[in-house]
Amino acid sequence: MGLLPAFVAIPLLTALVLNIVEQKSWYTHILALSSSIFLAVLSFFTPQTHGIYYVGGFGPHIGINMMIDPLNRLILIVVQVIVMLACWYSVGYMEHYTSKSRFYAFVFLMLAGMNGIILTADFFNFYVFMEIATLASYVLVSYGGRSYELEASFKYMILGSISSLFMLLGIALIYSQTAALNMMVAAERIDPAHPVTFLIIVLFLAGLGLKSAIFPFHSWLPDAHSSAPAPISAILSGVLIKAVGIYVMLRFVFNFIGSENAPLTMLAWLGVIGAFVGVVLALGQKDLKRLLACSSVSQVGYIFIGIGLGTPLGLAGALLHLISHSASKSLLFFSAGSIEYSANERNITLLGGLKKLMPWTHLGNFIGFSAIGGIPPLSGFWSKLLILLACVSAGQWLIGLLAALFAIMTLSLLPKIEKNVFTGDIPEHLKKTKESPSSMIIPMIVLSFFCLGIGLIYLVPSWNQNILTSAVEVLMDGRWLGAINNVP
Repeated sequence: MGLLPAFVAIPLLTALVLNIVEQKSWYTHILALSSSIFLAVLSFFTPQTHGIYYVGGFGPHIGINMMIDPLNRLILIVVQVIVMLACWYSVGYMEHYTSKSRFYAFVFLMLAGMNGIILTADFFNFYVFMEIATLASYVLVSYGGRSYELEASFKYMILGSISSLFMLLGIALIYSQTAALNMMVAAERIDPAHPVTFLIIVLFLAGLGLKSAIFPFHSWLPDAHSSAPAPISAILSGVLIKAVGIYVMLRFVFNFIGSENAPLTMLAWLGVIGAFVGVVLALGQKDLKRLLACSSVSQVGYIFIGIGLGTPLGLAGALLHLISHSASKSLLFFSAGSIEYSANERNITLLGGLKKLMPWTHLGNFIGFSAIGGIPPLSGFWSKLLILLACVSAGQWLIGLLAALFAIMTLSLLPKIEKNVFTGDIPEHLKKTKESPSSMIIPMIVLSFFCLGIGLIYLVPSWNQNILTSAVEVLMDGRWLGAINNVP
């Protein structure tokens, strides 16, 4: 348990030191990479069973409480790996930018916030860590300083502040009803039938819906994710909306108020609508990064379909799709960043023939789109298959049929990108384009292998039992039942 504070302390310390070595880019890269690699390795050695750590030795009612179980351990590993690869990718990509040390400092502030959210066991510190992560993300979205980046960051900040206000009001009401901020104690004391509890549910679902970018709370995402530097787009779409929004939604619905008290059917149908709206928006885009951002809305919809089903198979599909989308969408944003870095262009109608000039970028793009499109044996196929099977087993035939239809629509993004970006004649202004540096290519290769291998989590029984099944059991056990017994 003593390892848990390191996931917050190390990123905070790294961010502080990065401001000291402000102009020394070589040391900046080394420090950022070594810290992220260390955290990624450390995440694999965290405990796999329930455990609570009281920072400073204080009990559950005061002080900072941290908790680990199979669910947040899984999310913790995903976050560290994606951030590590984004830092690696940034070594080459950020050569176009100034103040690289401050860029990495805000990345590690955001990482500290995400890790704190994942590990915290009390509402007060959850709110503090949420603000750390989101405030850092506002800065990183506008990091280039161009007008459209500042506009996107401002929109993101306004809607993010509204979301935070909903969450703060909900936390205040929880404290008024339970006289506790520790999540496990409050879950034991909350009365699901009380009228105030209904208001708490509305506030949390609205706040977390904004953080997760589920329909109809998704309007900020296309602007913010497409305007940020490519490695930040990968972190935002790959892990931030999962850690700050979807993970907390899972905890709130299944471990705090109980799935029997949550509007699961509504969440499932919002997921269906989001899956449709996101893919329609993506099909109409000409800006490559904005196309990817819109498709994230669609893929978040699939995760919410699995959550809304509320069955073990549905939750397994939702978690597997969360992991799959983290890898595939990060890979696609890396690929888009590589194209923008080398060709200095994001408009797909002005591109073409890059398959010959940028073969590694093309390979990463092809695997990424194939994964989110659900082509076997890539990760997206297995996660969507689980969600569709869960729909059938739960008797939700219409939801399953619509989800399958929208998956086919998502698959149509692949030939669109192949035709406009990678095949055909090379435009005159792109004939001198070269492949991106190896520091950008290697993370794409790693994520390509992840997209190929993530499906094995479900296919290999021992891995499935240790990773997915254990995480699902944490949610299906109900209102923190697995951990309440450990609270004195």
